[in-house]
Amino acid sequence: MSLCIAAGGPVLALAVGGFTLSWNHSVEHITWWERWEVTGTGLRPVEARVIGPGAGMEAPEGATRHADGWHYRPDLPPQPEVFLAASGATGAGWTLCAAGACHEIGATEGAPVHLWVALDCMAAGAGIGTGPARQSP
Repeated sequence: MSLCIAAGGPVLALAVGGFTLSWNHSVEHITWWERWEVTGTGLRPVEARVIGPGAGMEAPEGATRHADGWHYRPDLPPQPEVFLAASGATGAGWTLCAAGACHEIGATEGAPVHLWVALDCMAAGAGIGTGPARQSP
């Protein structure tokens, strides 16, 4: 299985078991960070961290405070696909890191960034851009 990424250009396929995703809040400029697993049934968030609270950014119930922020485990099943908003309003995009390399995606205004899992990302990418975008807090 590969992590497939469509971000306004060619589809990127990464043969990885997981990745991290981070971004800065557009108003508060506080970093959010998530660790995701790539599974046969989709993408599953397994760990998250936010440095501090802000406008519409409270740490969820059960979060614990550490030196680097509030840590918590998202309670979500594997997602068949994830869409990330590309508003161009945050000064940067999303940072996706996997297999020792990081990629900035969705930094400029445009179609949402589409993440999904497939054996063949190019064959499975025909329906790119057909779902709702996940908004940066």
